[in-house]
Amino acid sequence: MKHKDGKPIHLPDKKSRVVPMTILFLVLCGFSFYLGGIFCSNNNKIDTNNVEKTVQSPKDSAVAPLQLKSVSFPECSNDYQDYTPCTDPSRWKKYGLHRLSFMERHCPPVSERKECLVPPPDGYKPPIKWPKSRDECWYRNVPYDWINKQKSNQNWLRKEGEKFLFPGGGTMFPRGVGEYVDLMQDLIPGIKDGTVRTAIDTGCGVASWGGDLLDRGVLTLSLAPRDNHEAQVQFALERGIPAILGIISTQRLPFPSNSFDMAHCSRCLIPWTEFGGIYLLEVHRILRPGGFWVLSGPPVNYERHWRGWNTTVEEQRSDYEKLQELLTSMCFKLYNKKDDIAVWQKASDGSCYKQLTNPDAYPPKCDDSLEPDSAWYTPLRACVVVPNPKLQKSALTTIPKWPERLHVAPERISNVHGGSASTFKHDDNKWNVRVKHYKKLLPAIGTDKIRNVMDMNTVYGGFAASLIDDPLWVMNVVSSYAANTLAVVYDRGLIGTYHDWCEAFSTYPRTYDLLHLDGLFTSESHRCDMKYVLLEMDRILRPNGYAIIRESSYFVDAISTLTKGMRWVCRKEDTEYGVENEKILICQKKLWYSSNRGTR
Repeated sequence: MKHKDGKPIHLPDKKSRVVPMTILFLVLCGFSFYLGGIFCSNNNKIDTNNVEKTVQSPKDSAVAPLQLKSVSFPECSNDYQDYTPCTDPSRWKKYGLHRLSFMERHCPPVSERKECLVPPPDGYKPPIKWPKSRDECWYRNVPYDWINKQKSNQNWLRKEGEKFLFPGGGTMFPRGVGEYVDLMQDLIPGIKDGTVRTAIDTGCGVASWGGDLLDRGVLTLSLAPRDNHEAQVQFALERGIPAILGIISTQRLPFPSNSFDMAHCSRCLIPWTEFGGIYLLEVHRILRPGGFWVLSGPPVNYERHWRGWNTTVEEQRSDYEKLQELLTSMCFKLYNKKDDIAVWQKASDGSCYKQLTNPDAYPPKCDDSLEPDSAWYTPLRACVVVPNPKLQKSALTTIPKWPERLHVAPERISNVHGGSASTFKHDDNKWNVRVKHYKKLLPAIGTDKIRNVMDMNTVYGGFAASLIDDPLWVMNVVSSYAANTLAVVYDRGLIGTYHDWCEAFSTYPRTYDLLHLDGLFTSESHRCDMKYVLLEMDRILRPNGYAIIRESSYFVDAISTLTKGMRWVCRKEDTEYGVENEKILICQKKLWYSSNRGTR
């Protein structure tokens, strides 16, 4: 055997190789133990100075970076300024009226996808900054006057000059949401002490309830369909309040089971007792054991209001009794009630659910074939999802209060492959280092320039947790094809949703100030066309908004080419560790106005 230069290689005999190989093995073990000590010490600190550039640069690697030809995307017509591809009213007539299922997600086929840039409305201005935006927004940014005209007596909003003003009114609180939530807080003391942290508002109106609760430490996700009110969710996001397009109809909501601490319906007109109680069963599924369901409006306080509901007192009494019976069968108990507000609490232990073993139980217990957290295009079924009796620390009575729960490894992390308290802690520390670096690269983070943030492919919500002291909120998105970690996100007191990035997100255009992704194209490029993902990012990003794209060096140049065609300005930066196989693109979407006119 010879070297490539022709010189012979002198191979030692077996005996002479034993000692060196043993020494080498011991050295490698010791070095591995040393590295483990760096990353998994008792303090779980990451010393960025000790991270060496051990990865080959793209020039030296076997795989060359992906290259794309320059491209320029045209403008969509002005008719698309509020285009929501998967909830497009122009396509509703293709779907059935049963249970309003036409308002659910129905994404266009690939052949009908738009390859154009959605323009802002004429006269669009950069949104008013938080917290002032909670009370007002520019009319031209959301130029819809339907609610102002139809709900003027309920004080939802009013138009004054160039602005919409939001006095905090609603159907059940025309004098203002503050007084309404004060009463609710008296009925549910857990709102005051950090017991209640996450909430969902079904049929949210303009999200005044969720906006008020932000000051009380409760993070509320407001939910409403794209309906004849035109822009409920768009108003909420324009104001800087968390919201998402959605409806309880035939499919499960895109959230894990046992996640929200509180659910709310203020005359949201959902027929709770119809279709086998299927809508209320979905609320039961997503509500944490020990969590609260709050209802105001029919049939609560029917004795006082039945005349205004165009019904009879007997009908309303019957509706209330049916509702109470249904809730009892689902292991809810009436917790408190006063004036127009009634509060029920979901059982916090499994003793009540034993009654569902009776074959005549109604609604019945769901069988084991239905995964409790399966919630992406999963049909609703009229059965009770019984909480896992093995989970002893996920009920509202046992989970840590806010803000302690943010940094405590949730019990449900054990359900994630490879998940543990140590991996959770390591993830937290990793994101603390990364976010510190991001703030150097993008000083706008932490200022009033950024309010609505999306982490497009989170794992445990570490990015959001590292930003918790900044004046913003984060929508944590977990891929429907990735490991199911969204329950961990909710157990931390954060909010998020399942999503498949091969499709459009359930929101209006121009609703986020900052989009963050970490290796999304690396993990999803085998399924999703990069071009359409970036066009979707452009649709939901506000003009002058930012994107932090953390990707392998293989994709960065190709992404940069596509973003130029979207009129973004990007710059390439090193990661906090300076490795060559991963880079960061800091991008800003520029404000431009359409030169197009016409129809679809």
